[in-house]
Amino acid sequence: MIYQLKFFAICSFIFITGCSNSDSVYLVKGTIQEIRLEDNEVIIAHDSIRDLMSPMIMPFPISADNKMNGLKKGDSVHFEFQWSETIVQAKNFKLIGDGHLPIVDDFFDDEFSEKKIGETLDDVTLLNMDSNEVKLENYDQYLFISYIFSRCPMPNLCPAIFMKNKIMANQFIDKKNIKFILVSFDYRYDTPSVLKSIYGSSIENNSNIEIWSSVGRIEDIYKLVKQSGGDFWGIEKGKIGHNLTSVLINPDKKILGVWKGDKWNANHVSNSISMIID
Repeated sequence: MIYQLKFFAICSFIFITGCSNSDSVYLVKGTIQEIRLEDNEVIIAHDSIRDLMSPMIMPFPISADNKMNGLKKGDSVHFEFQWSETIVQAKNFKLIGDGHLPIVDDFFDDEFSEKKIGETLDDVTLLNMDSNEVKLENYDQYLFISYIFSRCPMPNLCPAIFMKNKIMANQFIDKKNIKFILVSFDYRYDTPSVLKSIYGSSIENNSNIEIWSSVGRIEDIYKLVKQSGGDFWGIEKGKIGHNLTSVLINPDKKILGVWKGDKWNANHVSNSISMIID
């Protein structure tokens, strides 16, 4: 994978980032997930980057002559993220100590196991609000996928996820290479018609937002949610629980970024998306 990061795409969102100069350096702390010297990039799970990004896992470009100074997967590091009109790169890495990496046992990997950055989501078949089948493989754009369900009783969870996607979709309204997909995992209640009655009028001016139903597609929705790093339970009993996640995938369906939970900032995520897709 090649990630081309262009400053002008970010500065088109001046009202988001407040970038007012042509050269900024941000101090970042994170844990190395993978080093890909052949692609001149390092995958890092980073903390919040003040005024720029929420915590996430994403690729950072490094210069071709940067050998990472003996750093390895699992190292906790501090580094500088340089962002200028001509250069976007991570540099000046400093080892802080051992970071935290989740324990992964590949022996139990199956089609419902969480996919990592750079891995490909399996294709699934769901339904759009017009009850037509939709498949991941039919999209040749970047997709930002989040999960919702209409019976969510918490106003700071599912409705907030919808509004954050709406904000980002408006910011990318002129971009033809990305769509925002909201998928309901309530495969019993959230029929296409239910979703259309709730959300249809809110997105009628956003051709870059789609809302998908999982009714009748239990295996597909479990596969998609779990491969994205999320989970849900209790649908049959009507006592629904879930662990939220959002992912950005490229046209080849490879995962480029992961945002856990619901606390992420829409403007910060927009910054990350702009860096990755432009």
